[in-house]
Amino acid sequence: METAPKPGGSVPPKKGRLPAMRKKPRRYWEEEATSPAAGPPRKKTRTLEPGPTRRKSANGPKPRNQRKPGGRKAAQRRKPDSACLRPLPVPCQAQDPFPGPAPARVDAARKFCRIDRSEKLPRAKRKTRSKLEAAEAQEEEASARAARSELLLAEEPGFLEGEDGEDTAKILQTDIVEAVDIASAAKVSLRRGGAEGLHLALGGHRGHVAALDWVTKKLMCEINVMEAVRDIQFLHSEALFAVAQNRWLYIYDNQGIELHCIRRCDRVTQLEFLPFHFLLATASETGFLTYLDVSVGKIVTALNARAGRLSVMAQNPYNAVIHLGHSNGTVSLWSPAMKEPLAKILCHRGGVRAVAVDSTGTYMATSGLDHQLKIFDLRGTFQPLSARTLPQGAGHLAFSQRGLLAAGVGDVVNIWAGQGKASPPSLEQPYLTHRLSGHVHGLQFCPFEDVLGVGHSGGITSMLVPGAAEPNFDGLENNPYRSRKQRQEWEVKALLEKVPAELICLDPRALAQVDVVTLEQQKKERIERLGYDPDAKAAFQPKPKQKGRSSTASLVKRKKKVMDQEHRDKVRQSLEQKQQQQKQEKAKPTGVRPSALDRFMH
Repeated sequence: METAPKPGGSVPPKKGRLPAMRKKPRRYWEEEATSPAAGPPRKKTRTLEPGPTRRKSANGPKPRNQRKPGGRKAAQRRKPDSACLRPLPVPCQAQDPFPGPAPARVDAARKFCRIDRSEKLPRAKRKTRSKLEAAEAQEEEASARAARSELLLAEEPGFLEGEDGEDTAKILQTDIVEAVDIASAAKVSLRRGGAEGLHLALGGHRGHVAALDWVTKKLMCEINVMEAVRDIQFLHSEALFAVAQNRWLYIYDNQGIELHCIRRCDRVTQLEFLPFHFLLATASETGFLTYLDVSVGKIVTALNARAGRLSVMAQNPYNAVIHLGHSNGTVSLWSPAMKEPLAKILCHRGGVRAVAVDSTGTYMATSGLDHQLKIFDLRGTFQPLSARTLPQGAGHLAFSQRGLLAAGVGDVVNIWAGQGKASPPSLEQPYLTHRLSGHVHGLQFCPFEDVLGVGHSGGITSMLVPGAAEPNFDGLENNPYRSRKQRQEWEVKALLEKVPAELICLDPRALAQVDVVTLEQQKKERIERLGYDPDAKAAFQPKPKQKGRSSTASLVKRKKKVMDQEHRDKVRQSLEQKQQQQKQEKAKPTGVRPSALDRFMH
């Protein structure tokens, strides 16, 4: 028995009928645009006013996600009748006044471009040519992006400038320390080392070896090897360093624990580490240049320089070529892939005392027993650009990241500066001069810091050299602020991207070029080995056609037609050659009697 509804109460929905549904509201992109830049007017939309709910007509479209009436969820999802609909805000449809990417200057993009535009693309297959064109397009886009992002390099290098013709070489280090801030003045205490310039390795002639963090002044390790230390070098990270002791080569970790003793590298005098190849190059008294792969612990090659004792060595950071200075005044360039030197340069009349190469691989500075300091151009000419006679021969040379040249002459350190990073230093007037308490035994610029570390007989001294370092560093390459986890990830990535030792050459860009002579020789040898040319013109294969024209008979007929045409061409060429031979025979003088051996001439 049904009961009548109570007054004031809601009427429950009947069975089989849908609940009350509102009209679906319009979205913001369907609303009428009110801004002047919105374009042509759209149709007016009907706004709903608050009021009683309306029921859908039986012939109208059915709502989505229709649920049966009743139930707790349906009651919760239904909104009260008093709910009002608010119109959504109209989005801003203003046009961009600067469409497209930001333009890049041509001169700035040319600075970052690595492709030589003077050389034309070779005549190659369509697929190869398309790949070369795609590589050129990517290189253009990369150079344009680098030119646009150049303005983000906010730090600029600053140099020391004198007032009204004042000689900057007369400015003392104490005056510079008083003028700089507290953070820069605190750096005048130690010599820096390592790839990022955050760690320092010390080695003395009496066997003292130490490694420390010069930023926090925290000592990592300190040992005494009980024999003379000739050279010390960090490896790919600050966790390992190599020590050239009086007898053999040793590898230590940052706790001072001896990890390896390489007895095949004996009587080592100089050490150089190639970071992208994971190679440790050693020069010995016996005249051997040895390459040790520190990633696997094996010796790659041992080259005999045939020039006596090797005590002068430097590396070219651009192409990883080792420069050796000899007692006959020459400098030889070596690669582990060649048994002979890549080049020899006659630099001095006496023996070479020191060699240094700048970070761009463009200039090389040498000093010899003839008291000459010279700068050479390494871009193929190997000619001296400038020379200067010093009162004493410079025993140690070092280039900074911005191209400044430091030379240790006795107990004096002279620094020469150029016009810019891409220009050679001017040897006419020194940029800075500093006198030490003892003779200089080593020079090294700190990366990303305007500091020069000088090791001498009285200890270690740090000099402030304004404008020496690169102010903007690449965080993906050498990040001075990386954590331990970042260092581990970088080490794994560097090992995976290790460059093979066989790729070291004078011009690294030549690796991407095609050796035409070698390619032709390999093709000729392949033809002789197989007995036929696999790259010769393939047999004609007719393309299939539609509408029943690709039957077997039609395909054979088309093949035969092409073969007959090729046969006619060959016969025609042979007939033309015979006619030319007959004309040449007729052109011969008739006074000469024919011989019976003329038949063998053809």
